[in-house]
Amino acid sequence: MNIPSTMHAMVLQQPGQLLKFMEVPVPHPNSDQVLLRVRACGVCRTDLHIVDGELDQPKLPLILGHEIVGEVVETGANVSQLRIGDRVGVPWLGYTDGTCRYCRRGMENLCDNPLFTGYTLNGGFAEYTVAYQSYCFHLPDSYSDVNVAPFLCAGLIGYRTYRLAGENIENLGIYGFGAAAHIIAQIAIHQGKRVYAFTRPGDKAAQEFALRIGVDWAGDSDRLPPQLLDAALIFAPVGELVVNALRATVKGGVVVSGGIHMSDIPSFPYRLLWEERVIRSVANLTRQDGIEFFNVLAQTPVQTEVQSFPLQQANDALNKLRSGQLQGAAVLVM
Repeated sequence: MNIPSTMHAMVLQQPGQLLKFMEVPVPHPNSDQVLLRVRACGVCRTDLHIVDGELDQPKLPLILGHEIVGEVVETGANVSQLRIGDRVGVPWLGYTDGTCRYCRRGMENLCDNPLFTGYTLNGGFAEYTVAYQSYCFHLPDSYSDVNVAPFLCAGLIGYRTYRLAGENIENLGIYGFGAAAHIIAQIAIHQGKRVYAFTRPGDKAAQEFALRIGVDWAGDSDRLPPQLLDAALIFAPVGELVVNALRATVKGGVVVSGGIHMSDIPSFPYRLLWEERVIRSVANLTRQDGIEFFNVLAQTPVQTEVQSFPLQQANDALNKLRSGQLQGAAVLVM
């Protein structure tokens, strides 16, 4: 196909400002990268944290977006894993050095010198983008571009969060019922777990959405569930939820925070942590997470709830996410 010299993109020039719809040069892949024609790109809460300045030191100017579905249209000299025409997904983790102590231990999500898509690398709020071949995933053919996009972060990070909660779970709580939660809830339900959904107090629409997904119970995040939890996953960036989740877990329960940013956790009495309860965080993802997650998808009937926006309406999508008006995930289409 003919590759143009310029493209349209939504560009962040400074945190706290709206993204600007601009014409910019089409990037050129280096020897280990591919050029992708972006077909869809999910809108994630991490994008919102970058725009709002809660994640500092982004590359500026910046093209956001790390749930990229694209078609390979050009390959670098060293690219051997991908071919022109392949449909691939690009996640948050865009590059690791492969040599630091964490990479050598199989913990590339904690790499000392990483690059992140849509944060320190330009992302997918654009008609074209480049990505390192080793950090692209082949995507299942059974999903459309729009419906597969949320898997690239909400799905992958959500899956790592779920996996780190442990295996001996009968009752699972999920705090913040958005893009990640509605994917992981379906997986957990398919695996025979009872799922309890917690939303902003009074958010009946989100609770009804969770019940449609098939959870056993949905209610306000400041309430206790009808059954104490073996583990709780937190996807909303609210530190107070850690305390609420501890209060709702059994002895030996695990509370996992899946977000990259969270407000301060308020003080709480030691008795909530006692009896070997565990609090842990999730940082980024590994490529192995992606392999495992897409294998799970092949055996699990997961449907994504998606609201689509044209590229130039990225600010509208971010505003709806900020105000809690989205059910499921927002996806930009080119």
